[in-house]
Amino acid sequence: MKLRVGYELVYECLQPTPMLLMLNTHFSFAPQVLLADLLVVNPPVPISQYRDGFGNLCSQIVAPEGQIALSTSALLEVPAELKSPGRMANSIRSKTCLTNAWCFCLAADIAKRTCCQTSRGKRSAIRRWDAREYRLSVTSCITTLCSTMRTRGRPRPRGKPITKERQGICRDLAHLAVTLCRAMNIPARYCTGYISNASMPPYTAMDFAAWFEAFIGGTWQTFDARNNVPRMGRVLMARGHDAADVAISNTFGSTKLLKFDVVCEAQ
Repeated sequence: MKLRVGYELVYECLQPTPMLLMLNTHFSFAPQVLLADLLVVNPPVPISQYRDGFGNLCSQIVAPEGQIALSTSALLEVPAELKSPGRMANSIRSKTCLTNAWCFCLAADIAKRTCCQTSRGKRSAIRRWDAREYRLSVTSCITTLCSTMRTRGRPRPRGKPITKERQGICRDLAHLAVTLCRAMNIPARYCTGYISNASMPPYTAMDFAAWFEAFIGGTWQTFDARNNVPRMGRVLMARGHDAADVAISNTFGSTKLLKFDVVCEAQ
């Protein structure tokens, strides 16, 4: 299946503003690229790029005063069949792990603030898992505990974690899942990218999506606490400890987002 992905973001800057962007598909999708997602900036400005410690492609620009548009359009060849989310094995507390995976057991600051304090979250996670004797996966547990808000990204209420509010967007649910996994010494990393509505009814305007990966059975497996059903057209852009590591844009100055359009559709 051919999948068109892309975006158009328009910002207004009150002064020349440095921006750090993470707006390209992950290099692991290179074999599937038919048309590359080159970053287009209007008005044109110099772009410098580098790969961060997680292998994500980062772009640096200095936006001029006034409006600036960031856009791209790419075409990828992706499997046409539905892909089921990963499954937690009964013996999820693995004794063996890749050396570079253990860092994803460390508590992440944003995940802690979104969900709960680490010690409290650890006690809660272990209590819920022991009570279920591993019969439920992390994603199924979160689906049971929390409802999904069908809205675009929003700031969380200060001091009110998702475990208290019992609802959230994909970012919040992914943070909760990552926290639960790490509380049980399961390496887990936060992911962001595109996910198509192919085979699913659209809930809201297209947006970037968040999910997570857990190191289970000796491999990294994909899980989705929001879309805990088989999906197609999932395209990774970046991964890290939490959302702070994979923010699509960081602006270092006063800016206003005027337009935010995301495309992820079958061709």
